[in-house]
Amino acid sequence: MIAYIGIGGNLGDALATVERAVQALRTSLPASQCRRVSSLYRSAPIDAGGPDYVNAVAELCTTLSPEGLLQALQALEQAEGRERPYRNAPRTLDLDVLLYGAQRLDSPALTVPHPRMNERAFVLLPLAELWPQGVSAAALAAVADQRIDRL
Repeated sequence: MIAYIGIGGNLGDALATVERAVQALRTSLPASQCRRVSSLYRSAPIDAGGPDYVNAVAELCTTLSPEGLLQALQALEQAEGRERPYRNAPRTLDLDVLLYGAQRLDSPALTVPHPRMNERAFVLLPLAELWPQGVSAAALAAVADQRIDRL
């Protein structure tokens, strides 16, 4: 199955953390192959405070279930010291399952497609690099006012 993973962080050395996360997706994620990774971007926090984020999107080929993939991603987050003190808190590393093939899932643990991905330039711009036919011009126009810079 092809899955797209949102990668972000804004605490500590966020650039180094995101680069380590990309390396972990390439080498340490079970039953998965990281096929491509977008450019890195710097973006302002949305609905939260704190420093700017470093973001990217990765394309995976995986045989993990959506829930299994989420668990593996959360283990990588924990290895980077991820804490969840409150919703939208600044974070060392955030790994989100954005898309899992064409599947739709809405459980207490995971919603796919990611419910807010179409509201976030830091998701849509890097996703459009990897899957241009999956991101409409209208979706990109809707987030054009959000500050984001390619690194």
